[in-house]
Amino acid sequence: MLELRQVSMTFNPGTVNEKKALTDINLKLEAGDFATIVGSNGAGKSTLFNAIAGSFIPDTGSIVLDGTDITFWPDFRRSKAIGRLFQDPLKGTAPSMTIEENLALAFLRASTHTSPLSRITRADRELFTERLAQLGLGLENRMKQPVGLLSGGQRQALTLLMATLVTPKLLLLDEHTAALDPATADKVLALTRRIVEENHITCLMITHNMHAALELGNRTLMMDNGHIVLDIAGPERSGMTVDDLLDRFAHNAGHHLDNDRILLSRQDGAAG
Repeated sequence: MLELRQVSMTFNPGTVNEKKALTDINLKLEAGDFATIVGSNGAGKSTLFNAIAGSFIPDTGSIVLDGTDITFWPDFRRSKAIGRLFQDPLKGTAPSMTIEENLALAFLRASTHTSPLSRITRADRELFTERLAQLGLGLENRMKQPVGLLSGGQRQALTLLMATLVTPKLLLLDEHTAALDPATADKVLALTRRIVEENHITCLMITHNMHAALELGNRTLMMDNGHIVLDIAGPERSGMTVDDLLDRFAHNAGHHLDNDRILLSRQDGAAG
């Protein structure tokens, strides 16, 4: 479904700021896979997402989505097939526009409504109301309110709905609960799990919560210095603890994780 073949990227080559961000990344996701990604800051996680989303063209390698080579597609063309959420709840929505207007923009961009004269129908509005109600946040009664009036958690839940209103071929979640308080983060993660499972969405999720990394989805990847150093699934993953995961990382990467957010998450409860 998604396949990365020998993808590499170096920023500022030949300068003192040269950074090898991705090195010969090979990754294959089957339809419906939900893989979590962990790793220290600078490991290459967000750069991997940027490569998939089309923020840049990699130096080498290819990116294939659902059998089509999209390596040289611009990001706006990929956005019809790829949904993405960021860590900052302020990204992904237009604060001065209403909830309904934001949903309409997302719906028209991702659906077959390709004409510039396309309009939202009554049936479309009914769909928006129905899907908002499923979030359980009362947003279906605030359709005419500007998104800027929503809390961070409400905006992130709305952005998640916008990214999946028309089921994407791939959903990228870039620490989409990191800026939220723990209780709100748990709610958004629970929504994420339900929406992804119900719609059988192929998903990659970056997280610093090690419990969530092992409990959400069906596969866990760990990155270090531009490489995927761990890729676990099945019985091996289901029987693994956070300490086991950290020990495996130390063995494969040759050093211990020193990221405070990851290490502190060893004490957190499971989310979702």
